[in-house]
Amino acid sequence: MAGELWVGILVGIIGGMLGLIMNHFLPMFLKLGDNVPKGSFGWPILGETLGFLKPHPSNTIGAFLQDHCSRYGNVFKSHLFFSPTVVSCDQELNYFILQNEGKLFQCSYPKPIHGILGNASMLVAVGDTHKRLRNVAISLVSITKSKPEFLNDIERIAVQILNSWKDKQQVMFCEEARKFSFNVILKQVLGLTSEEPETGKILEDFLAFMRGLVSIPLYIPGTPYARAVQARSRISSRVKAIIEERRSRNGRRCGVRNDFLEILLSVDTLSEDEKVSFVLDSLLGGYETTSLLMAMVVHLLGQSPTASEQLKLEHEQIRSSKERDEFLNWEDYKKMGFTQNVISEALRYGNIVKFVHRKALKDVKFRDHLIPSGWKVLPVFTAVHLDSSVHANALQFHPWRWEVINSINLKILDV
Repeated sequence: MAGELWVGILVGIIGGMLGLIMNHFLPMFLKLGDNVPKGSFGWPILGETLGFLKPHPSNTIGAFLQDHCSRYGNVFKSHLFFSPTVVSCDQELNYFILQNEGKLFQCSYPKPIHGILGNASMLVAVGDTHKRLRNVAISLVSITKSKPEFLNDIERIAVQILNSWKDKQQVMFCEEARKFSFNVILKQVLGLTSEEPETGKILEDFLAFMRGLVSIPLYIPGTPYARAVQARSRISSRVKAIIEERRSRNGRRCGVRNDFLEILLSVDTLSEDEKVSFVLDSLLGGYETTSLLMAMVVHLLGQSPTASEQLKLEHEQIRSSKERDEFLNWEDYKKMGFTQNVISEALRYGNIVKFVHRKALKDVKFRDHLIPSGWKVLPVFTAVHLDSSVHANALQFHPWRWEVINSINLKILDV
């Protein structure tokens, strides 16, 4: 039996390797025509993935894209993440890809990611399932944001973290931003505070979960990927226990809350696994991106005293109109016009979200380019954000550019 098991494993490994090799070389020999973008497939199996993933400052497109765009143009072919890929640094093509989501293209994460996120996750769902989950998510978020408790909790947690800095000589802001994001999401989604023991356990597993997302996808005991899959299972079990406890409490009609989880439990169109995945997607979607954006804003404001002073003045004016212990409300946040400009510029300049893998559902022609069916498509948002033909002085942090952009958008809407 042991011998048969090892033979099965060996056959599986050899089959997988042959599949990867065919996936790499087969597109080279197919007659795809001259309209497929120019480029290089790089090394067998690995392709050009290692070069593409080489670290670089977030306010640059990196050596890989600079080299390939200069050699092949803003749209080129490559072989990334074990798949033939068309990479787009072109604004019009990127917009075309986003506009045809679900029609000509669909999100396509590598298979191992499914093992971490779970098949019920909105991040890996496609087609009608994705549309259904997305509509529920938008509805849930809209309802939650409209409640005064949402903003009050955020402000309360922010003040709590700021007060914890009083006796510290040095603060690692990025870590504090992560702590803030995690505490806000956990309070809003599961009703847990930072003082509760369950919060620490979920955070520990969630950090293991995050490390596995950016690791080599090998399920071998002790590897980051294996730990991530196991951590997700433990988080899921804890979330299910919290859901059952909440249902039990509601059944006894004691202490019924009116929060995100309460609303989520009332949605009949979601399965139990989908509800658990919603919680995990909320943690994943808000934790890293929100904390990185806050850290980026602080870093950029430190380099722009004028922007920092104008932001401070805007906040002081709004705060002066409130009582000492009075919370801010949505009307107060709507007055923060320059604050929104700073956020928009940090998103552009800092490039928090750089790209999302998609797959062509059929042969797609755009201008002179052909994207073959089944190939991956990689719209690189960074390249557009830092393109001087799209944004004047693109390599400068300049929040005031959004005053002009917003005024143009308003004029277009008036027309």
